[in-house]
Amino acid sequence: MAIDSSRLIEALQNGLPICTHPYAEVASQLGCSEAEVISGIAALKESALVRRFGVVVKHRRLGYAANAMVVWDVADDMIDTIGAKLATEAAVTLCYQRPRKLPHWPYNLFTMLHGKERQSVLQELGEIRQRLKIACKFDVLFSTRCFKQRGARYY
Repeated sequence: MAIDSSRLIEALQNGLPICTHPYAEVASQLGCSEAEVISGIAALKESALVRRFGVVVKHRRLGYAANAMVVWDVADDMIDTIGAKLATEAAVTLCYQRPRKLPHWPYNLFTMLHGKERQSVLQELGEIRQRLKIACKFDVLFSTRCFKQRGARYY
């Protein structure tokens, strides 16, 4: 029996329960089996109704208080190459392209790095730039506050 997609999304949108068998707990709420929940999630991803199914890490609770958005002014013909290289770096947790907003905002590539201290983040960034031979203009924007982290809500 297939689970109704809407009911499954509604059950999952606030996150999985923190317990030994979270899929079984969701299944109990929906009146189905754990296997049906797991296959239902796979079907949502396969159909592209759900693009990602992952974890939201509350990094500040883990002691990672030095969180930096590094913004890069990358030549348009190099953005795919440099973005792909940065995305493979273990220290880079996000990497995405956005359009420039000239004349005030020349940056078109954004990466996120997390650390316990600002100096360690800046050191890691320097090592990444040297290793990947990235010489373009960049800026480092450290977070000053934390916004609520959560996935999308539909119901």
